[in-house]
Amino acid sequence: MAFIHLKNVGVEFPIFNAQNRSLKNKVFNLATGGKIESREGKLTVVKSLEDISLDLVDGDRIGLIGHNGAGKTTLLRVFSGIYAPTSGECAIQGKCVSLINIQLGINYEETGRSNIKLRAAMMGMRPKQIEEKIEEIAEFSGLGHFLDMPFRTYSSGMQIRLAFATSTSIDPEILIMDEWLSAGDENFKEKANQRMSQLLDKTKILILASHSRELLERNCTKILWLEHGKVKMLGESSEVLDKYFSRS
Repeated sequence: MAFIHLKNVGVEFPIFNAQNRSLKNKVFNLATGGKIESREGKLTVVKSLEDISLDLVDGDRIGLIGHNGAGKTTLLRVFSGIYAPTSGECAIQGKCVSLINIQLGINYEETGRSNIKLRAAMMGMRPKQIEEKIEEIAEFSGLGHFLDMPFRTYSSGMQIRLAFATSTSIDPEILIMDEWLSAGDENFKEKANQRMSQLLDKTKILILASHSRELLERNCTKILWLEHGKVKMLGESSEVLDKYFSRS
């Protein structure tokens, strides 16, 4: 069984030498992100997340919405284990895979085949698992003999195809995404969408941040609306999305 438990979670970032920042920048950041607080001495703290409580279990499909800077990416990184909360409780059980940056672990001087192994290792695959998957990944990418060429010689479309093929070859219990992944020309996009649908079917818990109502309605059963690092609303998809997209 996979689960995620957050209770009163907060994430703060200390900003040093903040006295050199202009008042204009401070006001701009306050308007578009979390809270900015001055502490004793010269320390300034950005409160990116504050008092987040959430429980997810097998079968949950949750979407994250909110303005740019609302805290969505920070929360995704908490789920991924990249950020540790600075306050509150966080417990996560289950194999967690993040597709926030699908080119993480790519070495531009190595061949495509070597990069399959590097990226797969970054996602937590064991050597035996990588060997079992590598030919399937190579075939899905459709890059043929280019797999033995350095990654830097690839076009941007080819680079994305290889990164996508590798990143979606896993079987996670908890899948974390910042927008829907798609790649390549029209023919490959169709394959990519089919692969994503299959991946979601196997995933126990889905966490998807997106600005697309259609995408969230199609894939999520509940929505968490963040505003300035706090929970604005949490509930069934249709109810929260109606309020979010109808706001003035």
